[in-house]
Amino acid sequence: MINFNIPPHVGKELEYIQQAIQNNKICGDGSFTKKCNIWIENRFNTSKALLTTSCTHALEMAAILADIREGDEVIMPSFTFVSTADAFVMRGAKIVFVDIRPDTMNIDENLIEAAITDRTKAIVPVHYAGIACEMNKIMEIATKYNLLVVEDAAQGVMSTYKGKALGTIGDFGCYSFHETKNYSMGEGGTILIKNSKYIERAEIIREKGTNRSKFFRGQIDKYTWVDFGSSYLPSELNAAYLWAQLEEAENINENRLRSWQLYHTQLEDLERDKLIERPFIPKGCIHNAHMYYIKVKNLETRNMLIEYLKEKGVVATFHYVPLHSAPAGMKFGRFNGIDNYTTKESDRLLRLPMYYGLKEEDILYITNTIRKFFTNIY
Repeated sequence: MINFNIPPHVGKELEYIQQAIQNNKICGDGSFTKKCNIWIENRFNTSKALLTTSCTHALEMAAILADIREGDEVIMPSFTFVSTADAFVMRGAKIVFVDIRPDTMNIDENLIEAAITDRTKAIVPVHYAGIACEMNKIMEIATKYNLLVVEDAAQGVMSTYKGKALGTIGDFGCYSFHETKNYSMGEGGTILIKNSKYIERAEIIREKGTNRSKFFRGQIDKYTWVDFGSSYLPSELNAAYLWAQLEEAENINENRLRSWQLYHTQLEDLERDKLIERPFIPKGCIHNAHMYYIKVKNLETRNMLIEYLKEKGVVATFHYVPLHSAPAGMKFGRFNGIDNYTTKESDRLLRLPMYYGLKEEDILYITNTIRKFFTNIY
């Protein structure tokens, strides 16, 4: 069986976890957490990076920092994970969904402006598959209407847009280090903060509403409750696991890119024969090989191919059910304009196995199996 995902593991994780235990510091903000934060800040050139317990919690922190309140509206694509919307719904916002581009599966930047009302507070672009949204246009719109931009870059660690790291272009960026992501701490994430004016409050929110971070830096002689917040601070054991992978970030990235390119080359003939569509990478975007997906003719073909691959020992899967069609999506949001592509393209998309250390022979087996499927069907 070829699994859909195997969590990344580079070899030093247990050693670093043991070090954290020996340091008698296994709660958050120990030496490994600080190393990860600094590495992210330096590698991606952002004012502040703070590890969180998940990308969901990073998004929640961003929603608080953006001062999202009851009655505000937040614009985002419907083709995304529930956390993208949940973080803002929990603050009382109404979600305004707009259609996606069929080439990248990202929010259609040309439809955003028409969705803006006097209640709009923020735009939340989601960089699907680690491929950047058209951020120049999105930032222009945000500036024009005085809106904040929260990048859901859960899948975008190590990807760039016109030379800038995803997650660092908007006001806030959110990464995921879930076990399905390129770099993992089991469950975890990071909030990236562009403007330093938000840093102090972010630290307070992350520390249950206390100024504990300033206390540990020696800036105050005792800490107290100063704002609302929650426990968004991950365990030092999780950070130790992540640090092992950040040390090997380039190697992991290169390994995944090789796998992605092999898929892309091997499936070229099927796209040429108009049996599938392969991922599209816009000019100026450098991706991180977070996933390899194909799009087939329709939902029926996709379901048949998933079942065929399963019979042949390959685990492949579809992805999001568009949020606007879900019960909570209908309750907490509305779709602006026409759903030309969100549902249709979602129904066609199939994700193939992709992880660090995926064997070349497994990719060749998968692509040949897909080819046999189409030979049998057509």
